[in-house]
Amino acid sequence: MRRPLLLLLLAALALPALGESTRFWRQSSYADFDKGTAKGVALRSDGELLLAPRSRSLADPNLEYLWAIAEGPAGTLYLGGGSPAKVVAVDAAGQTRVVFEGKELEVHALAADAKTGTLYFATSPDGSVYKLPRGGEASIVFEPRTKYLWDLVRHADGMLYLATGDKGEIFRITPDGQGAVFFSSEETHIRALALDAAGNLYAGTEPNGLVLRLTPRGEAFVLHETPRREITALQFDSTGNLYVAGIGLKARAPAVPGIAPVQQAQQQAAAAGGTISVTVTPAPQQVVPTPMIPFMAVGGSDVFRIAPDGYPEKLWSSPTQLVYSLAFDPQGRLLVGTGNEGKLLAVDSPVLFTHLLKTSSRQITALRGGAGGRVYLGTSNPGKLIALGPELETEGSFESDVFDAELFSQWGRLSWRSRGANADGSVQLFTRSGNTSNPERNWSPWSEAYTDAAGTAITSPPARFLQWKAVLRATPPAAGAPSLSGVAAAYLRRNVAPRVEKIIVQAPGVAVRGLPVPPQQFQPTRLELPPPTTRQGGGPGAQVQQQPQMPQRIEPPPQGATEPGVRSVLWSADDPNDDDLIYSVYYRGEEETRWKLMKADLKERFYSWDAATLPDGAYTIKVVASDAPSNPAELALAGENVSDRFEVDNTPPRIDALTATARSRTVEVRFTARDSYSPLKKADYSLDAGDWKPLFPISRTTDAREHSYVFKLEGLEPGEHTVVVRVYDRFENAVLAKTTFTVK
Repeated sequence: MRRPLLLLLLAALALPALGESTRFWRQSSYADFDKGTAKGVALRSDGELLLAPRSRSLADPNLEYLWAIAEGPAGTLYLGGGSPAKVVAVDAAGQTRVVFEGKELEVHALAADAKTGTLYFATSPDGSVYKLPRGGEASIVFEPRTKYLWDLVRHADGMLYLATGDKGEIFRITPDGQGAVFFSSEETHIRALALDAAGNLYAGTEPNGLVLRLTPRGEAFVLHETPRREITALQFDSTGNLYVAGIGLKARAPAVPGIAPVQQAQQQAAAAGGTISVTVTPAPQQVVPTPMIPFMAVGGSDVFRIAPDGYPEKLWSSPTQLVYSLAFDPQGRLLVGTGNEGKLLAVDSPVLFTHLLKTSSRQITALRGGAGGRVYLGTSNPGKLIALGPELETEGSFESDVFDAELFSQWGRLSWRSRGANADGSVQLFTRSGNTSNPERNWSPWSEAYTDAAGTAITSPPARFLQWKAVLRATPPAAGAPSLSGVAAAYLRRNVAPRVEKIIVQAPGVAVRGLPVPPQQFQPTRLELPPPTTRQGGGPGAQVQQQPQMPQRIEPPPQGATEPGVRSVLWSADDPNDDDLIYSVYYRGEEETRWKLMKADLKERFYSWDAATLPDGAYTIKVVASDAPSNPAELALAGENVSDRFEVDNTPPRIDALTATARSRTVEVRFTARDSYSPLKKADYSLDAGDWKPLFPISRTTDAREHSYVFKLEGLEPGEHTVVVRVYDRFENAVLAKTTFTVK
């Protein structure tokens, strides 16, 4: 295992540096364009910019939340929201009029009778179902005596179906206002309702994310159990496909619920036209119910399409966006209203969607198709009414995010591409540049228009940051719709001198080696390494989108080994241009003025040398880094730094006046040790080749260049003995001396 890794590291070291050559900032994906700002431009998930359907603010109903939209007579729209609970009528001219205001927090559901112009709506919490005749006053038609009234649909036979929580019930209300529980489940909330062409009722639940189908007789069937916690919207298309929006994460994954048996009495009641109650009983592993708080779901959302035969298919998914509403555009595409960024999406297929619009509100909580192919959007935080389409915008613009080249740069050519053929002048690009990450702070103005997609020299001044803008203009139908699918900007960063950031001279006797370590019997030791380089790419909020032209180099850490008589130096260096660097090492004595070259053209960031080549004294090391390997000679730059002061001491101490005086069986040994340059570090002795034993000077502390020592040897046997003393200086230079004496 170790040999393949070693070969990999060596191969990485052999890679050439990127150097400083022409680079390109490219944007061509949905992720790239989604960081920009669109006005009248739609963005497809395959990375294409197109003109969006025309949108305009139709009315401000003075609501914080706008939950439901219904269409009344003569082009009147009814808006339900809060708080407090209100119903607002909007006429064809966009004039608003409050037709109901209640004590509850919100109106969450609306249903209109197209023939009579009567509007039905439900208030929450602890609210009621109201009836508002055309030209009349609102009055309570039914009180369900439950907490939440979520959705309301009107059957062709005049029956109203009301989705409620927190008991998970559906009420059926007759035209004369008689209401009763039509369906009861073990779910906490019935959140959304829809009717198919055959009159079957469909319901979405919380917290198990179920889609239920109920026949007019009240017979229930679980059509699909989604992986989401809450079903927020149900919508049928013209061919009978049911689209389902689910949000949030489940606390647990419950088993598929079963349907409780229908009692004989219930069947008889149904046959007689009465109301029946069918209980949907999930398995014992049940998600703990929680209070319903708008906009607090987490975990993203899914949109499913359930075919008429019941086959479910996931059509769209997001880990962050929450789907609150569904509708269809004139082309039959599914429209998806989301939060909490206020985006409207059109889902073309399971692999393609289009971001049509981003509103100034946080959520798109209501969608409704209108006459002539127009679609109405209701938003929340704040509540607004927006009309969309069916015609496209005649002109739209898109501003990219800010590109950070990391260094002052000269701009090259700007080019772009489209999947279709654009008419002349239908797509124009502009640029601006600056030296702050915020383009609104003293940048250059937008350039003149670039019209040649094949490439035009960027006229914005050299700088660190760059931004482009595209303007799309409608053309005659025969010319095709304008589009943009990729933009590339060339740039050359200014060559900047490399930096030698930190130099560390290692302790005496430490050698530094690179990989592979020479096959010598070195004892490994720990190195004092410099900190990592301090370069940080980009400024505040900048997005670096440079695509590397070469693989990143790997520099394995140097290896340390104990080797007497060697000195070493390590350094850290960085080049903002990612150039290859070579290094030269110089030294200078403390009292000297000229730097002397020790070694040139080093590729490694370390150097070891024989300490004996430097006389005793104090020195500093200078390291010069050059980017010459990656640049022409006339453009090459260098940077340097100087180490802290360090000392060299190659001369061992000296031992003088070593004597041993015998007195009976006790011997007193005396000597003086001195060093010509550095303080002494320690001393010890050995008697007759025995173990070394430590010695302290007469002063007790070992901190001077000269010390005197006195120690006694007691209890010696008669005869000849030899004592050896050893003294070290601070640089581990050692000296030994001996004396022989006789004990009588």
